[in-house]
Parts: sequence; structure tokens; C-alpha cells
Amino acid sequence: MPDLKEQTMEMNEIKVVPYTDEWASTFRQLAAIYQQHLEGLITGIEHVGSTSVPGLAAKPIIDIDLLIKDPSQLPLVVAGLEKLGYTWRGDLGIPGRDAFGRNADTTPDDGKGTAWMAHHLYVCLEGCISLKNHLQLRDFLRLHPEAAKQYGALKQDLSVRYPYDIDQYIEGKTAFITGILAQTGLQEDDLQDITARNKAGK
Repeated sequence: MPDLKEQTMEMNEIKVVPYTDEWASTFRQLAAIYQQHLEGLITGIEHVGSTSVPGLAAKPIIDIDLLIKDPSQLPLVVAGLEKLGYTWRGDLGIPGRDAFGRNADTTPDDGKGTAWMAHHLYVCLEGCISLKNHLQLRDFLRLHPEAAKQYGALKQDLSVRYPYDIDQYIEGKTAFITGILAQTGLQEDDLQDITARNKAGK
């Protein structure tokens, strides 16, 4: 029987798996819950990150951005998400993007006890750099399957080289990501900021 350290390492192992349609389906189900409970408070719900790109290998964790127009809406959104079982974690050093942790596998609570697959939930202010980063990278990869294939291969390689080192894994992807974002027109200052945040593990 593995000891506690081995169990912890296994839980934290970085696993990149082939794309599955289940990711898009799960996003739609989650989005319907957010729309129902946050109607009038959010202006959009975006499936971002690698699981949002058809055919792209990814860690099986869905990234979701909820959009708000004004910072004054955040407290009401926080209250609504807390009722669904999320905990507000603040911006974690990234202005305009607030992160939310799940209190249980059944978060968000849909009243049926559904156990959801792992996901990261953020509330983003419209126009913030983090949202631009997410959307521009996603849209580029959706339009350029060859780049998505290269990105998937890079992530699989990094997951083998650094299976328990998320910081090295993230840093190893940074040059590829910023190279794409530069092609989408993101400014040099923003690219440098993204590089610095990735090195800091944010």
C-alpha cells in the first residue's frame, strides 16, 4: 500500500490526455448552472484553456471564465457562487481575474448531487489582460490545428519530463504561448507580464 507521500504525489501528477467531446459537454452543463444562478450579473461564460480546443491534448481540467462589466458586480457574483459551493480566493495577484475553489466534487450544487469533473473557475472583468490572453490563445489554436497539434505534443513531453513539477511544466509552455499571443497582436508589455507571472507560478 502506498504511503501518504506517494499518494500525494500521485494526486499531484501532471497527466496530459487525448481530447474528448466530454469536455465541451461538461462545460455546457456547468454554463447552464451559472447562467441560471447568476442571470443579470454576468455578461458571458467562456470555455477557455486547452480543453476548449477540439483535438488538443490537455490535462482533464476545464477552465471557465465568467465575465462581468464592472468590479462593483463582483460581491454579488461571489455571493451567488458561494451558494453553489465555491470559495472566493481573490485575484491571486492577477488584476481583473478572481479565482474560485470548489468545496466538494459536487460543486456546483445542481440539486441532484452530480459529481463534476475537475474545473477551474474565474470571474474576469471584461477587457482585462488575463481574459484577452485566454480568448486570443483559444481562438488562435481553434483556427490553426497544426499549432494546436504542436502545443499538445509539447505539453505531453513536458508532462513526461516534469510529472510532479507544475512550475517547470508551466514555464516550459510559456515561450510557445507568448509566441502565439504575439501573432494575435498582444502588446510586448503584456507578453512580458504573462512570462513573469508564469515564472512566479500564478
